[in-house]
Amino acid sequence: MTVPTTGRRERKKAATRQKIADTALRLFLERGYDTVGIRDVAAEADVAVTTLFSHFASKEALVFEQDDDFERRLTQAVTHRAPHEPLIPALRREIQEMVRHCTADGTVPIYRMIDASRALREYEESMRLRHAESLAAALVADSGLTQSATACRTIARFVIDAYALARDAADPDAALDEIFPMIEAAWAVA
Repeated sequence: MTVPTTGRRERKKAATRQKIADTALRLFLERGYDTVGIRDVAAEADVAVTTLFSHFASKEALVFEQDDDFERRLTQAVTHRAPHEPLIPALRREIQEMVRHCTADGTVPIYRMIDASRALREYEESMRLRHAESLAAALVADSGLTQSATACRTIARFVIDAYALARDAADPDAALDEIFPMIEAAWAVA
């Protein structure tokens, strides 16, 4: 007998969350981020404002709705890699996948919107710092790694910056090809 991985309630919650995020992004792109309020998003998504806030902590979080998934994926690149699998190639693969997702067709207007909004730029920066701290914590907790906490935090920041630099590069893969040997060299001397 197969046990379902998610129940009906969880699927409905996930569908509501996605509906809110999709509605918010559509409204932000159509009308401009600063002109759309939380009440506008809730009304358009046909949910209560309290329901919106039960899924998203802030207006900015609506734009970065995959934030938790990205953070989880980064830490899992460390914690779920095969025994004796080198760390830096595992992180590079995950960053490459994240960059490909964020540079897929249709994302240019979203990043233009982010670049045009101080609130979104600041939120994205705080999000990156949080991702770096989570990644550093996963590195420090890995019993197979002998580097210091400072080295782990440094490499985590480098990896997060690699994502940002590659995402904005004309050729993201070439950027990662250039950046990750430097990260690997830094990790090797740590």
